[in-house]
Amino acid sequence: MAELALLDKAFSNIMTRLVETGQAPHYTELAADLGLTLEEGRQTLHDLIATGIPAWLHPDTDYLVSFPPFNVLPNQYRITVRGEQKWFAQ
Repeated sequence: MAELALLDKAFSNIMTRLVETGQAPHYTELAADLGLTLEEGRQTLHDLIATGIPAWLHPDTDYLVSFPPFNVLPNQYRITVRGEQKWFAQ
């Protein structure tokens, strides 16, 4: 399991990307942002999901689908802020 400080940085990075772009980063982007190897980035993502937060990856992949309170897959729960809609809720 990754250190808590690293998991905090990963959480913050993912949340920032979701707020700014409406998309979750791939683990390769997470690795680059955190100064990790690709495998360390992948493992950090999996470790973060394993903490029990209500987030999940698409089955049998490393693609982040849902990260509270956001969902990356389009659904009927659209979030609009200041007239801009680029988010979906869990």
